[in-house]
Amino acid sequence: MESENCQDLVDKMNSCEDECIKETSNIPQESAAKAVDVVNAVAESNVQEPKFYGKAQKYWSEVPATVNGMLGGLGYISAIDIQGSNTFLREIRVPGKKLALDCGAGIGRVSRNLLIPRFHCVDIVEQDPAFANKAREYCTTESQPVGSLGEIYNVGLQKFTPTKKYDLIWSQWVLGHLTELDLVDFFRRVRQGLAPGGFFVIKENVTKSKEIIDDDEDSSVTRPLEHYDILLKTAGFRIVRKVRQQNFPKDLYPVYMIACKPL
Repeated sequence: MESENCQDLVDKMNSCEDECIKETSNIPQESAAKAVDVVNAVAESNVQEPKFYGKAQKYWSEVPATVNGMLGGLGYISAIDIQGSNTFLREIRVPGKKLALDCGAGIGRVSRNLLIPRFHCVDIVEQDPAFANKAREYCTTESQPVGSLGEIYNVGLQKFTPTKKYDLIWSQWVLGHLTELDLVDFFRRVRQGLAPGGFFVIKENVTKSKEIIDDDEDSSVTRPLEHYDILLKTAGFRIVRKVRQQNFPKDLYPVYMIACKPL
């Protein structure tokens, strides 16, 4: 994360709070109050974590560019994960099939197995250069039945702004690497990158409590499900479907898929 002094962060938080209040005018009063509380609560954490992004980048630079590496040694759950995601996409019925975006794509596991078979072209966002290079190889096999790999944006999500209109923007197991401020900003930018009728889908670990849990090893956080609900609505989305991934090992965090459309 680029360095900011305390006054800059305070000013940014005040601006974010103002926008939060404006954009929650159509949210029930209790939820709107929670949204403001969420935004207010992150000021201190952002000031205390100036190395948040650098530490995560270093961690992933040491991870093998394999499916097992992407899944933290749990490569055997990949097929179950893709099956659950396929079912979810069938349920929400994305109208367009032209262009999709895979955010935090890693080596392109989701792009290759979920998105490319469904869309004519799939762009990916991945900040690690080794993963991005592997994705180009992994997602350009001759056996792909439908689509192809498009652009690879080698940048972190905190700095990424869509320049196209996507029928589907998919983000999985990456949002825990964004600070709260950058997460809301990312949601707002994504909203502007959707084609008419397009969906934004997130698939993330969530805590079993109402607390945010820090992981110092990979410099990430795991948020409560309600936290995502509030921030998505604050950023101008309405949630149209929310489903828990089934058949994962019981000792893992619950994993939820949330499909959204702009308000």
